[in-house]
Formats: sequence, structure tokens, C-alpha cells
Amino acid sequence: MSKAKYIDPIIGTVGDEQAESWHGGGKTYPGACLPGGMVQLSPDTVTGGDNGTGYNYCHNTIEGFSFNHMSGIGWYGDLGNVQIMPVIGETDLRSGSNEEVTFKKGKEGWKSPFSHEKETAKAGYYSVFLDRYKILAEATVTQRTGMLRFTYPEGEDARIIFNLSRRIGGHADFEEVRIVNDRRIEGHIHCTPAGGGFGRGGGRISYDLYFVCEISVPAKKMQFFSNEEFIDESVKSFENEDIGVLACFGSDAKEICVKCGISYVSLDGARKNLEQECPDFDFDAKAETAFDTWEKALEGVSVTGSDETDLKIFYTCLYHTLLDPRIAADVDGKFSIEGKIYETDEYTHRMVFSGWDVYRSEFPLLGIIRPDMVRDDVNSLVKIAECRGISFPRWELLGNDSHSMVGDPGLIVIADAHIKGIKTVDAEKTYEIAKASCLGATELFGKPFISLRPDCKQYKEDCYFPEKLSDTLEFLLADFTMAKFAEAMGKHEDAEYFAGRAKRYGENFNRLLGFMAPRHKNGRFVFEWGKYGDNGCVESNIYQQSWFVPYDVKGLSKLFGEKRTVRLLEKFFKKADFKKLWNNDYNHSNEPCHNITHYFSMLGLPHRTQYWTRRVQKEAYRTGAFGFCGNEDVGQLSAWYVLSALGFAQLCPAHEAYFINTPLFKTAEVKLDPKYHSCSVSDKLSVECNKDPLEYPYIKAVYLNGTKINRAYLTYSELVAGGKISFELSKEPCTEFGKEVPETFF
Repeated sequence: MSKAKYIDPIIGTVGDEQAESWHGGGKTYPGACLPGGMVQLSPDTVTGGDNGTGYNYCHNTIEGFSFNHMSGIGWYGDLGNVQIMPVIGETDLRSGSNEEVTFKKGKEGWKSPFSHEKETAKAGYYSVFLDRYKILAEATVTQRTGMLRFTYPEGEDARIIFNLSRRIGGHADFEEVRIVNDRRIEGHIHCTPAGGGFGRGGGRISYDLYFVCEISVPAKKMQFFSNEEFIDESVKSFENEDIGVLACFGSDAKEICVKCGISYVSLDGARKNLEQECPDFDFDAKAETAFDTWEKALEGVSVTGSDETDLKIFYTCLYHTLLDPRIAADVDGKFSIEGKIYETDEYTHRMVFSGWDVYRSEFPLLGIIRPDMVRDDVNSLVKIAECRGISFPRWELLGNDSHSMVGDPGLIVIADAHIKGIKTVDAEKTYEIAKASCLGATELFGKPFISLRPDCKQYKEDCYFPEKLSDTLEFLLADFTMAKFAEAMGKHEDAEYFAGRAKRYGENFNRLLGFMAPRHKNGRFVFEWGKYGDNGCVESNIYQQSWFVPYDVKGLSKLFGEKRTVRLLEKFFKKADFKKLWNNDYNHSNEPCHNITHYFSMLGLPHRTQYWTRRVQKEAYRTGAFGFCGNEDVGQLSAWYVLSALGFAQLCPAHEAYFINTPLFKTAEVKLDPKYHSCSVSDKLSVECNKDPLEYPYIKAVYLNGTKINRAYLTYSELVAGGKISFELSKEPCTEFGKEVPETFF
């Protein structure tokens, strides 16, 4: 059975505009890409607004097709370089939908209306009919290159515009471009925070992109333009902050292909990428190979079920989890950090680490289905930290740390991977960077060091960050994972110290309020109007953030009062609308609430975990452009679905327990990797239900390789040993299963 046929890249493609009042957009892109590929060749409907992928399903015009995109992100986005648009005849020299660069002369722009009825998106392929020009535009990719095919109407003046200053969330700062001949252009695009990009410059992202474009048909004329003015036709090499190239083919050309190799290292790297991965213009062969690549990638996880919608959502979510972290190295293994070129054969350097999001479900899932991607990325984070003299990046893009969100998620992911046996090349060096970060060191390895940790007395001595509850609880979780990392490394004194810090979370519990709350420098609590107040909270409120002690749920329940805890949790879920972009109660559209459904299991009520997890699966995920309840967040929202559909959630990083919920499908199978997994029972992990879980949503009993277990969890070691997990299901809640839970994760 084909799995790739279920992939629907249109799911979640709503951006900034709210066509439905309750929805804010998944912000995914519909274009062609490969698992972890460097190139994402996707259409752009706009440059501007909080449309981080450049595409918004609510728009009705397309301004071009660019070669690199991020998936599911907000904060205005970044990348979207080398934008190419086919046109007919004369047009304005601006797209007309770029809100970052205003018209000087033009009025309409070169953009074209389109309809979704004439748009096709599937694994490794995208096409759309451009109504204005009557042109069919198609896209496909290899790992480091992309190819566009344009089919023009008979007898029309075929042209192609290369928009080289374009950048999502802003514009490129500088470009240098050369027209090599009538079929080839190449160049270098320089982007810094001065030009905007991520956070409109607030993300502090700088990078260089090199490109080589080749055209299947020789152009009759190729000419530079800048600031809506043509440059003399004799100019073949041009440097400016605003560069475009117009290629004219006359009325004879019916079909034109453009292939482009990119590199973040050098022009030579872009040339090699193009030569090795895309030596010809056989578009159909490339599209077929791209589809087959996705088919092979999805072979690692197989499910069977009776609901076609569930299958489409599942495999599309799996698709999104495999997009990042993406390859950042060229075919020769070279990669760049701060403009310096490195090369290694010990791992593949990767990029795009949305740390605060993805440590919760994305990396726990990848640890089972793609541990090689985890190993690549943790080594990449270590290399960046070492080269730049900083903590592991919090939100990494192209070797930069945008510092978006809070906490120390790089440490969390690295510690978790180490505990699972997915170790970095130099574990001792990794540990020293982690410790320096946690202690707020200013020097490491004889060089200056910049830590993510707050430089203040209250944090260093009293384990809280004044007036910031989210920061406090995130850093304390990182301290917990650091304690586990230290323990695994044999650093017992360090382990005791960091565990002691993590245990102090209770000092942030305001007994008068009955919830966690931020504290002033003098130790007194910041006044809060109530549980829905958001002072000191990041993308959350007091009610949501107060649950964030995943390493000591039972201890937290004693602070709240054990009976009160259960009552609060039930209200937390009952009052929520899981489809909405924002809820004051359980809010699946944002990460602070993820995995709280599994708190019930820790509290001895696994049947409530089973109930609420199923509700979230069925109500927060749908097909179509509005399929995600919020930003997809670089795979995190998708990974939560995939992992829970298999029947698990890792409640706490750097602890082996994966808590059980009712699987979504009757059977599932995961291929394990003997390079990273023990596979001591089998090289496959099978999940089987004795009845259809859609009709029988509760767990009566669980068997691991034939042995009945009464734990509400399985360990990572048990999962990657392989074998069979068998579920006996029931229509009614069963209170006997899952009585055994860890008293504490310390």
C-alpha cells in the first residue's frame, strides 16, 4: 500500500489572515520538498505580514516560487530566497504583493491570480495554473536542488523573472549576480538582521546563500533590473541591494525548465550540488524519484485503520515531522558557521531547531523513528555552541541563535538523547558546554562564553527569574535534565547539585492564589488577578504554566492538593475548545499544554488520559488548509499526533518513561535502527489492538512480548528493543490497568 499518497501538503497552509474567526493558521507550505532536504521549492502568495512561509491559503494571487522555506513558524518568517516567476510579455518590475518593498513606478505588479481548483500538492511535487498568463507552473526537488517547469500558451512572449532580493520577513541586504551565458545565472545573496527576516530583524539572523540557475532553453535576452529600472543590457555582472533578472525567450518556447542548486557555504558548493544531484532537465524523472523518496521514508512507520481521514492526517503529520532538522551541508560535507567553513564525516550538519517547541514530542518521536536525525542535530548544536562560544542554541537557524522563546531546550534535547544512547561525538566536551551554560559561566575552554542563563542573584542563588514564571520553570526543567546528564556521565556531585535546584520549583507556588506565580526580586509574589492572568508567562497564562513540572507531577499535585489537582485538570480540559487558536484553559495550539493529557496517568487515572488524548486527536486535527489548530511549529504539533497515534507520549525529557494512551489505529509497526537501538527482541516494534480503537477507546490490558504489564508506561529501552505491544481494549473505562507509575522522576 502506498503511504505517500496520503500526504496532503495543503493541510495547515492558512497564514496570517483569519478566514475563520477561531483560526490563526498552521502556517505550513504546500511546495515540493524531501525529508530533511535543504531545498523547499514552494509558491509565494505574499511577502509581508505574519505569513512565515510566504504562502497563505487565504490569498488568491501568486508572486513566484522560491527555494527555501520554514514550516509552521510565526514571527514573520525568514528565507524565501531566489524567487522565480514565469510571465508573458511586459510587466511591472515588482511583484505587486511584496509589502516589504513599495512600488516606485508600477501599479499592478507581475503577480497572477490562481484558484485552488487548479492547484495540486503531493509528496515531492507541486503545480498551479497561473490564470493571468495561462501558464502551468510545476515544481519538484532533490535534496539540495529544485526544478521548475513552465508550460506557456502557444505563440506568446515567454519570459521568466528572477527576483533575487526577495526574502520572507524583509529583504536581502546585498546581492552579487552574474549572467554567465544565455542559459545560466549564478550569484550570492547576503542577508542580515538589517534587512529584516525572522522577527523582522529581532531574530538576529545572518546568512549567505549561493545559487546556480540553469535554463533548459537559451534566452534570447537576459537583462538586469534594479529598483524598477532596467540596467544596460551589456552588463553581465552586477552588485546591488535590489537585483532582478529578466530572461526573454520569444514566442517559440512552449516548455521551459529552470533548475537551481543552492548552498549556504560557497558558489562552488552550489555548483557541485547542482552537478551531482540534478545533471539534466528530466522533470518527470525527478518528480517520480521525489515521490519514491517519500515512500521509502514513510516505510519506517506503518499503520492500518478503517478511517481514511485518520490515515491522511497521520501520514501528513509524519511528513511534517520529517522536514526538519534539515541538511545544511553540501554534497562534499562542507557547512558554514558565522562565515567559516567546516567539514566532517562524523555526522551530517543540520539546521532549523525550534527548541522550545520540538523537545516535547518531535525529538521523542525522532528518537524512535529517526535516531540518525537526532544524532546529527545534537552534534550540530554542539558544533555551533563550540564555534560561537555560546550555550546550545535555543532556536537555531543557519547557525544563528534567534533566542526566540525561553529556557534551555538545546540542553534538554542533548541530555535526553544522551540518556537514550544517542550520543554526541565528544560527550565530555558536550557536558562541559552544558555545565558552563547552567552555571552562567563567562569563560570556557580558555575563551569568552555567553550563557543563556539569567545573570541575576535570584536565579543563581534562589532558583527563580524575577517576574518571569515561564523562564523559571523552563530553566528548572533544564536543571533536571542536566542532573540526569551528569548522572549518566558519572558526575555524581554535579547531579546532586542540579537535582537540588530542580526540586525547588515549589518555592514558586503562591498558596494565596493556589497556583504557581512569578516573584519579585525581594521574593514576594507578583500580584495576579487570578488563574487566567498572564504576568510572567510566555504564550500561556498562570493556569496553563502552573502545570509545567513534568519531572514531579505527583509532587506538584501535593502542592495543589491531590483531589483539587484532579478537579482542576478535568475543568482544564472540559472548558477548552480543542479546535481554537487560543484557549484560556487547555490550549493545544501552543506548546506549554502539550502532554498534560498524560498527567492523569501519573495520578492513577490512566482512563482519563485515554479519554482526553482521543478527544484532542479527533478535534484538534483535521484535513484541509485549516487542519491545524495553530502554528504547526516545525513538526511539534504533528509529532504529538503521530506519537499519540502510536500509543505513547514522553512526559518528561531525560527520563525513559513513555506513558501509554490508546492507539489510534488497530495495528502499527515501526522499523528500528540497529545502529542506535538495541533491537534485542526484534528490529521492529509492533503495536496491535484486539479491537478497533475507534470503537473501543479504553485500555483493559497491555502485554509486552506476551507478558502482561500493569504500568501506565513503557521505557524507551523497552520500545527500541523491539517486539510486540498488545492492547486489549474496552468500550468502557477500565480502572485496573496502569496502577504502577513512578513515584518521582528524580
